[in-house]
Amino acid sequence: MLLIYTHKITSRFSYIMKHVFTKILGVEVMFTTKVEDFIKHSGPKITYTKKPLQNEFFIQSTDILFEQGISDIQVIVSRWEEIPCFFSAGERSNIPFDIFSASFYLLSRYEEYLPHVKDIHGRFPPKESIAYQYSFLQQPVVDQWALKMLGKLQERFPSLERKKRAYSYTSIIDVTTSHCFAHRGFVRSTAGLVLDLVSLRLKRVAQRIGVWFNSKNDPFDNYNFLTALHKKFKVKSMFFFQFASYSTYDKNISPNNNKFKYLIKSVADYSHVSLAASYSSFDNLELLKKEKKKLESVINRTVDYARMRYNRVDIPNTYRNLVEAEFTDDYTMGYTHEMGFRAGTCTPFYFYDINIEVQQPIRIHPFAVHDYALLNLATETEISDKVDSLNQRVKQVNGDFLTIFSNELLGNSSKIDWKILYEKFIKNYHV
Repeated sequence: MLLIYTHKITSRFSYIMKHVFTKILGVEVMFTTKVEDFIKHSGPKITYTKKPLQNEFFIQSTDILFEQGISDIQVIVSRWEEIPCFFSAGERSNIPFDIFSASFYLLSRYEEYLPHVKDIHGRFPPKESIAYQYSFLQQPVVDQWALKMLGKLQERFPSLERKKRAYSYTSIIDVTTSHCFAHRGFVRSTAGLVLDLVSLRLKRVAQRIGVWFNSKNDPFDNYNFLTALHKKFKVKSMFFFQFASYSTYDKNISPNNNKFKYLIKSVADYSHVSLAASYSSFDNLELLKKEKKKLESVINRTVDYARMRYNRVDIPNTYRNLVEAEFTDDYTMGYTHEMGFRAGTCTPFYFYDINIEVQQPIRIHPFAVHDYALLNLATETEISDKVDSLNQRVKQVNGDFLTIFSNELLGNSSKIDWKILYEKFIKNYHV
């Protein structure tokens, strides 16, 4: 049991200490504000204040965990040996920066509360983040910091006990367009054919007609391939189906289509099925609840997990809506066009709502790779090298490696065979 002395126990303090020590490091932790209790404690202990009490293990604190609301904090990035860090501490501190405030800053998405210009979909742009600006987006720094601190603590307290975490890989399949040509209704199918003819996309015309007359498989219908592959390598997989009415950005099959319902049921027999919330439900709580209820009626079980269309997250409103709609877990924390760790971590964490200073009951599972980010890379070798590098960094901290691929990309014909590349990832990353 590790005892932490501080001058004030706040919601932020408790939140980040439990996350760093309990969830990342597997160390049991207690807190105290009484000097006498700290001195009497014979086991491992640290002080987290402005000044040390005596000669104990000391980490100098900044003010962030003891404040309320948002301040315009100046972030100056330095290095802790090979790892970038910020919120520097004085020479007497055993760790050269305030590891807990820095971790809170990243996990709470503090910077996303600050004024910034959103993109056309209302998203926080990766280039606005300090991780992108200081080139540590592709490092799970919160986990790296925690393990490095653990090493320092174990040097001082060899008897410090912990439960080790194990690396895990989860393959997430986004299904926002389940079929390219099939099951799309007479009007949409005819309009698509006319558009292909006018645009002289004759290959698509042949594909479309072949699918209509059952002489060819729909290019996006790769569910048997995926479920068989996941089963063969015993990979944890999740399918997020969009189950919403047609709109400008929501163009999946109608949720009233019986063949679409049957597809979802059949996939649910082999994998975890959850909701890919529609673009329209982003700021419409009642619609979000309706989509959740409809999907639950198809698979006959509770839908607890969600992903937002286009990875749209508006801090803190998106997570408040997900809580209100009774989701327990979210898989949207990441960037669509940039690989890496948006919240600086590869460990699931609960959302801390800074505006009301409370930990919300929704767990966030950060992903590291979205397939759209791979489209900017030229070759299969370059893609493999980039993804492998991220996977290795997650393995080094025994974290959770999450990748997101869509059935659309896997079914697209291009110079890169995405199915072969995806299969390679599954073979390499399964445990």
